[in-house]
Amino acid sequence: MTGAERREQLLDVGRALFAERGFEGSSVEEVAARAAVSKPVVYEHFGGKEGLYAVVVDREVRQLLTAMTEALDVAGLHPRQVLERAALGLLDYVEASTDGFRILVRDSPVASSAGTFATLLSDITRQVEHLMAREMARRDLPEGAAPMYAQMLVGMVALTGQWWLDTRQPDKAAVAAHLVNLAWNGLSHLEADPAPVDPAHPRAADRARPARAGRADGPAQRSRTATTP
Repeated sequence: MTGAERREQLLDVGRALFAERGFEGSSVEEVAARAAVSKPVVYEHFGGKEGLYAVVVDREVRQLLTAMTEALDVAGLHPRQVLERAALGLLDYVEASTDGFRILVRDSPVASSAGTFATLLSDITRQVEHLMAREMARRDLPEGAAPMYAQMLVGMVALTGQWWLDTRQPDKAAVAAHLVNLAWNGLSHLEADPAPVDPAHPRAADRARPARAGRADGPAQRSRTATTP
């Protein structure tokens, strides 16, 4: 086995072990045992458990970020299609790299700030924010709320991915369709300045007054928006 092949073997072994036991529950001894090599071989390639973990996380972050960027960076698609592509992009990754996703969603004190799942989501959210701002401007809604709505959308998709990691039911296409159904139909009828519904809240009275809304859609348009991309 060449040095490069040995390195890939150790990465595969480390990824599976970290996904199964987490960083704290794993050891260089076990990595070496599973790879049928001596501990010095692991140290030679990665310097220790921390180095191996850092490379594993970095690879998974880049893989998922690439998948999500490709899903979002498509000109000419309807925003609903972009949302569906993003949801499927995450679920595809969860399906193809289950161990990698388990590692990313675990909090670990040794993960660098650039390699945490939260930082990865922030990178994706910035891309979604631009799409949200464009769509909100088109609907005459306040673009300043785009960062907040981007956080909500990405958080919803990410948490659903974590749930689907273990359940795997229904299939990913159905999950993506339901995500889009909830998100898009909500986005289609956003209020420009929503007020709380709790009557005890000081702003609840605002709901009794006509609200400045986005571009009004008639019944036929609302039906079209909810059913077609």
